[in-house]
Formats: sequence, structure tokens, C-alpha cells
Amino acid sequence: MQLALKIDVDTYRGTREGVPRLMEVLKKHGASATFFFTLGPDHMGRAIKRVFRPGYLGKVSRMSVVEHYGIKTLLYGTLLPAPDIGKRCGDLMRKVRDEGFEVGIHCYDHIRWQDHVAEKDAEWTQQELKRTVDRYSQIFGDAPKSHAAAGWQMNREAFRLMQQHGFSYSSDTRGTHPFMPVWEGEIIACPQIPTTLPTLDELINRDAITLDTLANYMLHLTENQPEQSQVFTLHAELEGGKWMPVFERLLEGWKAQGFELVSMAQYRASLKAEELPLHNIEMREVDGRIGKLAVQAQAYP
Repeated sequence: MQLALKIDVDTYRGTREGVPRLMEVLKKHGASATFFFTLGPDHMGRAIKRVFRPGYLGKVSRMSVVEHYGIKTLLYGTLLPAPDIGKRCGDLMRKVRDEGFEVGIHCYDHIRWQDHVAEKDAEWTQQELKRTVDRYSQIFGDAPKSHAAAGWQMNREAFRLMQQHGFSYSSDTRGTHPFMPVWEGEIIACPQIPTTLPTLDELINRDAITLDTLANYMLHLTENQPEQSQVFTLHAELEGGKWMPVFERLLEGWKAQGFELVSMAQYRASLKAEELPLHNIEMREVDGRIGKLAVQAQAYP
């Protein structure tokens, strides 16, 4: 029974400050994990445009965005120049790999991918992913083997590219178990390992869940799903920052429940692609998130 830890690293601050802290706590608890890096400019300040989206202000009101991301991050790409994460943090990223953790690609520009890929065409998507793959190769000296979409946002061409790049797996969806994805009748030959558990920022201050009860709520979810492997997505800016005590409680609780805390690659190694079921993918809403996400749907056909 495995629980794979998927770490999305969205910002310059999250890379510089959150990643080292997470490596330390993971080693302390004997846990493995996969770090999915944003490799280009940190344009997080441009997320201000989301204020006009339904539900955005509600989510912001449930957690202190300034506290977790910092004023400078919220101004990058608008009033402050955007730092290039890959250029400034390449040494740190290589250290993550050299310390024995799996590394993969999240995106080049988090805001560009999350806010626009769902509506963009094949040419835009190809160029955007090429920038990500090229930057990864510059930093690590080899080709990436895995991908995790920013904000669980994808389109048809993006799924095709997972296959064309020969990734061992991709983790771009929300769902219940690993599968081979089908997009509008087209089978994509790249295993999809979805996030199965809610993220902490989706739960906080909803249904009377507070910071003090957050870990217990999550542990209750995994305790009531015996013998089922899970994928938990955390964020370097949150669990690598103010929410680290909650994350440590989760690590301790999951070990007590009998989970082996693994990287996504370790989880993938336990799977046989030819035995994975086919499932459709739909864009639909997920509780606690804004807008529609790529979600594992009914079995195909």
C-alpha cells in the first residue's frame, strides 16, 4: 500500500525556500517524493486577473495568500520583474535530484499554462511544452521522464505530447486510480497517475475544517480507504512553508496507517501499463478549486 507524494513547485520563493525545507523533513521521516518544477519566469503576480472569475475571492478569503506567497511574489510580472526560476535555482534543482529525489516538469510559466492551455491550439501547446522540456534538459543534462500539469489544466494536444515525448507517466488529472487516458475517443499511450486526495488548500476553512483539524481530516480519509494506494499533491509554497507542521503530522499518520511513502516513479514502477484500464477524461469542477480541471471519468468505451 503506497502513498505517492507529488510536490508542485510553482514559484521562485517556493523553489528557493520551500524546496530545501521539504527535502529536510522528507529525509527526517524516511519518505520519498517527486518534485515537479516550474522552470521559467515567475509571473505569479499576473494571477490578479483571476479576481474576476467566479469563486476566486471565496477561495482567497479561506487562506492568507500574502502569508503563504509573500508580497514580492504577488507582484512578480506586474510591478516587479519576474525572476527566471530555472536560471536562478538550477543548482538547487540539481541538488534535489542528487539527494535522491525524483524530479519532473511542471511547466515553463505557471500562469501561462494554467490560465490559457485549455483554450489554446496545438501550435501554442507544442511551443510551450518545448520550452519546458528544453529548459529541463539544460538544467539536468537529460530529457524529462514525467510531467504534472499546472492547475490540472490540459488540452488534446497536451495529452498527445505526453505520448510523443515518451514520458514514463504523467500526472495531469484528478481521479481515483492509475489509468490510460482517453480524450474525446482518442487513446493516449502514456499512463496517467491522478491525484486521488484533496489538497490542503481545497479543504481549509470549508465544512468547519481549520488548521488544527486539517491533518486529522485528511488522515480520516485515508484510514477509511484501506488497501488503496493514494497520490497526494502538496505545494512547496504551503507545506514547505507555514503548513509544514500539518505536513509532518500527515507523514507520521500515514506511516502509522501502514503506507509506504514513495515517489511517483516508485509508484509507477509497481504498475503494468498493459493492465491499466482505459478511462475518459472530462473537464469539470472539483470542490475547493476554481474553474474546471482534467478529471478521470467513466471507463472507456
